[in-house]
Amino acid sequence: MTVRIATFNAENLFRRPRVFALPGAAERRRTLEDFAALVALLDHAVYTAADKKRIAALLEKYDVPSAQSKTRPILVNETKGGAKLYKVRKGGAVEIAAEGRTGWVGWAELVRDDVDQEAVHNTARVIAEIDADILLTVEVEDRLTLHRFNAQVLAAQGAGRYPFNLLIDGNDSRGIDVGLFSRLPVTALRSHIFDVDPARPLFSRDCAEFEIQLPDGEPLWLLGNHFKSKGYGKPAESAEKRRLQAQRVRQIYTAALKRSSRVVVAGDLNDTPDSEPIGLLLRARMKDVMSHRGYTGAPGTYGTGQSVKQKIDYLLLSPELWKRVETVDVERRGVWAPNTFPSFDTVTSKANQASDHGALYADLAV
Repeated sequence: MTVRIATFNAENLFRRPRVFALPGAAERRRTLEDFAALVALLDHAVYTAADKKRIAALLEKYDVPSAQSKTRPILVNETKGGAKLYKVRKGGAVEIAAEGRTGWVGWAELVRDDVDQEAVHNTARVIAEIDADILLTVEVEDRLTLHRFNAQVLAAQGAGRYPFNLLIDGNDSRGIDVGLFSRLPVTALRSHIFDVDPARPLFSRDCAEFEIQLPDGEPLWLLGNHFKSKGYGKPAESAEKRRLQAQRVRQIYTAALKRSSRVVVAGDLNDTPDSEPIGLLLRARMKDVMSHRGYTGAPGTYGTGQSVKQKIDYLLLSPELWKRVETVDVERRGVWAPNTFPSFDTVTSKANQASDHGALYADLAV
């Protein structure tokens, strides 16, 4: 029997942080960096005068105090009746009232907007077209969203529903997680959200381990990942984070091989095949499906995919699974790249594209 395994960065199913709709990459990066700085500052046990000044400046910069704002990308949630983080003086200046993290109850988060309805249906069209038996979903909101997308949107595409969908909320403050759609029984789930380096979470999202029962009765372990992005933060620190994540995934993979010879490391690893993080994984006797002789397409998975520098999505197989590979392909028609390859007729711009990632899949004889 052939089993199709796939990974797809869907860039959220129904609701996406407003910051990602900003027109310029530089503006998106600055906003995300400021958000990360704000979250870090708010977590300080004691707010120094410099902390308070910086927090107030960030709240003012992004119009956070204005509950009526239609464009603010960041908000601060505070519990009703509890101590407050800040107050707004006459004239609009923000004053930080709390003296530290225990002085108020709440958190900062990114404001979300609904994903374009056409984009939602184009995402479903990609998933329906690849028709995977096991699909790792990257950048999705939560398990109930997976369930609703499965029951409502995929059904509208005429796609067969997935009887199993799983997701554990990860460490990303933007609420983007890795999840799973499967037509085969999921018999175990392990999370690594509590792995640390050395005192903060190691995984930007999670390295979720899914045990899936194959038709021949043997287990397959899929390790779902979304490594640290290159999109914001200091490049050297981001690269080191991905290296440490890859090093830990290699350890988890080695442990999984003791439970089954059928192991897959999948997801958006945010680095190229010649990078040190990917090298760490490949040197652990994992094989990248796009290196299989049966794959003849473009080298990348992101954007136009025409360069190996655009390869950041992976299905890495253990030796036992590698010898079972029949076909490998990337479904790109959900991406808008009119000068490079044809898109679905329903994809007419970047605004309604399914994602800027193709969906990578492989057929395995099991």
